[in-house]
Amino acid sequence: MISAGTAGSVIAARLSENPAFSVLVIEAGSSNQNILAAEVPFLGSSLSPNTAVTWNYTTTPQIGLNNRSIPYPRGYVLGGSSTINFEIWTRGSIDDYNRFADVTCDLGWSWDEMFHYMKKSEHLVPPTDNRSVFGEVDPSIHGKKGPVQVSLGGFVSGMDRRVIDTTRELDCEFPYNVDMNSGYPLGLGWVQNSVSSKGFRSSSATAYLTPAMERDNLDVLIQTRVTKLVAVSQENGVPIFGQVEVAQTATGPRLLFNATKEVILSGGAINTPQLLQLSGVGDSALLASLNITTILNLEDVGKNLSDHPFLANHWLVNSTSTFEKVGRNATLTADLLAQWNATGTGLFSDPGANQIGWKRLPSNSSIFQQYPDPSAGPASAHYELLPVNGFVSFVESTPATGFFMSVVTNVASPLSRGSVTLASSDPFDNPIINPALLESPFDIYVMVEAIKSAKRFVEAPAWKGYIMQALGALNSTIDEDLAEYARNSTSTVFHPVGTARMTSYFNKDGVVNPDLLVKGSSGLRIVDASVLPYIPAAHPQACVYALAERAADLIKTAWS
Repeated sequence: MISAGTAGSVIAARLSENPAFSVLVIEAGSSNQNILAAEVPFLGSSLSPNTAVTWNYTTTPQIGLNNRSIPYPRGYVLGGSSTINFEIWTRGSIDDYNRFADVTCDLGWSWDEMFHYMKKSEHLVPPTDNRSVFGEVDPSIHGKKGPVQVSLGGFVSGMDRRVIDTTRELDCEFPYNVDMNSGYPLGLGWVQNSVSSKGFRSSSATAYLTPAMERDNLDVLIQTRVTKLVAVSQENGVPIFGQVEVAQTATGPRLLFNATKEVILSGGAINTPQLLQLSGVGDSALLASLNITTILNLEDVGKNLSDHPFLANHWLVNSTSTFEKVGRNATLTADLLAQWNATGTGLFSDPGANQIGWKRLPSNSSIFQQYPDPSAGPASAHYELLPVNGFVSFVESTPATGFFMSVVTNVASPLSRGSVTLASSDPFDNPIINPALLESPFDIYVMVEAIKSAKRFVEAPAWKGYIMQALGALNSTIDEDLAEYARNSTSTVFHPVGTARMTSYFNKDGVVNPDLLVKGSSGLRIVDASVLPYIPAAHPQACVYALAERAADLIKTAWS
């Protein structure tokens, strides 16, 4: 197993259930143990960027962001990005999964077949305030025995009530959705998070890997980087992968580990294509330019990178109970942390957003005369709305004075596609990452429509006397101004997928077959978000967990 990230930890835990299997997990990062911010949901934002638990990548200058380069953190720790993410738990739509099934010609990836794995990965638990959640979630569609604990936010504020009131006052535009994880996410409702009933982050490390580490047939090696996948032989021109080369420092010795069954790569949408290319698997022209011998010519490796553009829109509000109150008061911060330590309750038991909304463009939008609809279908969103009780941004610092509300707008079904390529043949050099954020005119159109939707949202009667004024260019009513504002203020919500995409067995494009084995090879399988042929209209961790659960069954069956 290469990487103990979101998917890798699932695979390690599930395969080691069989005592006949011997599993070695090699993780480049550190342990997740004794990292307070990785336990306290509210402190999750302090885990990235530029910390010891992230890869600290940076993108190329982004054409769609007025040539800005932005931080691009990925988890560098047991649990991978599930240890540093913002814990939002959304599955996506029925159309997302059915499109996976269509492009792979494998009904096993359809919503109906994957629903079992969605439930298998999760355990719906009460929120930390132990309130009744009747009408806020549909328990019948959730797992009750899975490893990842999933709950609703446990600290409800007055702003949350205004959000829900808006769904009644503007029910045509913002209809209430009792549970968007039904496969039909459109509307607005309470968000579910990977947070335990005791107020702790529930990651793949805590939920899957740690409980399995007592098994004699599972070993986890940390702070060790896989530098190359090694083909040990060929059969009829097909490379057979059976070794991995590792190192702990750039100048340290290289060691080899042998795989008697197969090598499973779970490095994620950035590290997986990087390691494939370093190993001679990729576009032969690119590899030749770096003096890397091509073992397997797969032109799609590192291409098809898709991510969700993130824009936080801000309003000054008539309140003193926003997150700014916490950030400016060290005593209050200490008290809230003490409350969390003592009881697992309070503001610090929440990731930060208690509702989420998913919306589509009108079917007669002018943009569809120029571009095809990139969404998976009528149940999938074009954009996301995420109200937050405070000033949040990955681009701007929180102002020193004033109290704020944010409505985050994300492009949920982007048309833009980017890439991950090697900067050199040195495995310790960062790859070149180009997510192509807002590069397609379709995506900037959607972002502008999302901004306008957010502005209409806060014009509901529920916000009268609360919203004081919009900040900066958000005040403009001119589309061109809003587009320029979006290009200057958008970043990413850290959801890269697609760089080793899955296609059907008979399709020569793509990187893996529907069983996740790398095309044209033997002994090498990929299980992570890189195999998703399209980005789901969702925060993708729940999708990745379900993907890994099915992959574990495919692997068990292959070696039964």
